[in-house]
Amino acid sequence: MELLHLVALFAALLSAGLMAGLFTGYSYSVMPGIQILDDRSWVAALQHINRVIINGRFMTAFLGSVAFSLLAVVIGFFVDDRSALPWTIAGLVFNLVSFIGTMAKNVPLNDRLEAAGDPAAIADPAALRAEVEATWIKWNHVRGVANLLALAALALALYTA
Repeated sequence: MELLHLVALFAALLSAGLMAGLFTGYSYSVMPGIQILDDRSWVAALQHINRVIINGRFMTAFLGSVAFSLLAVVIGFFVDDRSALPWTIAGLVFNLVSFIGTMAKNVPLNDRLEAAGDPAAIADPAALRAEVEATWIKWNHVRGVANLLALAALALALYTA
């Protein structure tokens, strides 16, 4: 049981780290990098990114950050030394903040961009960008920080375990 607990903690840590890297990378490179694009090109770039990011590697890390954290919490209740449990629970909570924020805020904005259709045919791409950009970026920062905090908490949990 102890080994399974360590494996679950390591998998949770790795998943949280991958998500923290992805979301913070968007914050300090991708979004500032595409900010210079004209509105139509910006919409096209986000549409393309949103289409290609849904893949097995992303989904494993994204869903794994929550699933492995939850598994580590559950197993943590059954190991003799529960000293890592508070950190593990904190990691799960921060991963859930990122997951829920993504599903409640970023995904609907991604869907809004996709529903707009071909960027060349959008009547007012500036209005669409104004509707999406600031909120998308703000919630990306939230999920990036949440995953960084999850990473730190899970690192402490793994160290404690």
